[in-house]
Amino acid sequence: MDKNLFAVNPPMGWNSWDCYGASVTEEDLIRNADYMAEHLKPYGWEYVVCDIQWSEPTADSTAYHAFAELCMDEYGRLMPSPNRFPSAADGKGFKPIADYIHSKGLKFGIHIMRGIPRQAVAKNVPIKGTDVHARDIAHTASICAWNSDMYGLNPVAVGAQAYYDSLFELYASWGVDFVKVDDICVVYRRINQDYDYSGREEIEMIAAAIQHCGRDIVLSLSPGPAMVEQADHLRKYANMWRITNDFWDRWEDITEMFMRCRNWSPYVSNGCFPDCDMLPVGHISIRGCEHGVFERNTLLTRPEQRTMLTLWSIFRSPLMLGCELTDLDEWTLGLITNPEVLALLKDSRNAREILNVCDTIAWQAEDEQGNTYLAVFNLSNLPAKREITLDKLGLSGEYTVHDLWGDQPDAVVSSGIVCSIDTHGAVLFKLTTKS
Repeated sequence: MDKNLFAVNPPMGWNSWDCYGASVTEEDLIRNADYMAEHLKPYGWEYVVCDIQWSEPTADSTAYHAFAELCMDEYGRLMPSPNRFPSAADGKGFKPIADYIHSKGLKFGIHIMRGIPRQAVAKNVPIKGTDVHARDIAHTASICAWNSDMYGLNPVAVGAQAYYDSLFELYASWGVDFVKVDDICVVYRRINQDYDYSGREEIEMIAAAIQHCGRDIVLSLSPGPAMVEQADHLRKYANMWRITNDFWDRWEDITEMFMRCRNWSPYVSNGCFPDCDMLPVGHISIRGCEHGVFERNTLLTRPEQRTMLTLWSIFRSPLMLGCELTDLDEWTLGLITNPEVLALLKDSRNAREILNVCDTIAWQAEDEQGNTYLAVFNLSNLPAKREITLDKLGLSGEYTVHDLWGDQPDAVVSSGIVCSIDTHGAVLFKLTTKS
């Protein structure tokens, strides 16, 4: 099926990385899936994504173990490590977990690195369904700068496409609905310390493998920052692609995202979503050490978290929670289950920045019913009072203004909207023509 038809709206879900790094277990996945099914599913949250290193028995944090032994089948395809995922034993793979998650009305996703395991090349295993072997298809000079597990594939080698086909045949048999492919959106070159888009051929092979596998699978590309000049290629082959490097709970990460969203806003459309990365809300880094900061509740203030979710929503970024769901407090749960804010992901269109001056940024979008959405952000270190005139929005007449965050009652305006905004905070309004 056309990738733009089965993932029309930005995916919403949970990813294990911000909490558990490379060490996520079956117990972690099931616990968070159970919570999502009971508390978040009615609001559109549906993907449960197992991030990196699920094939490594010794993974224990966000730190990688160089040249660790990985669990692998006879065709060089990585398998879940049974000591961390007991139901995967005896070659079952992720199918038991996927089946359980599907039984909850949710969807299941996994992370993979581009290419073929180095240990598959060392053993020169056969490629399923072919007469070639791992050494025939590996591009041994194409390696990841931050993870030692894989070689890239030689895109012109006979058997390279067959290897990716065999991977996605396996994932389809497990019932995988979402695959996050890493070290591919941009590839870091250690020699010149720069980024390039040399993974484009492997992106095309992976997209072809999804088409061949007979199952609808969302294709997510990481890490970023993706290159705007490659937007047409990304939109053709992927459902979502990271426009930033790993995003964490730092105000400076949010302020940087405004520029990235502005640059990428013309390229958002059904099935094609520039990705602002995971939402570091709530209890995170439980088994992690990113940026030298360990287990904690998010370092973002409440207004900063609201700013983050407001920007992600009006921009129509995919939403992936990074926290331990079972530890959500009442305020954070309310933040991520506001149905009117989340409705922007499916209802709004044509989002763009309309104002950026003196630490004030404003975004505007519309929906098919003729409503206008206005988000105003205060990037300054003091509370602010701002007015956005209707003519700035291209509007005239009388409008009912509804506060989607519920801080103030509806009002009727004919000239402009005056709003008070917390330090590093945001307001979000829906404007409807007054009949």
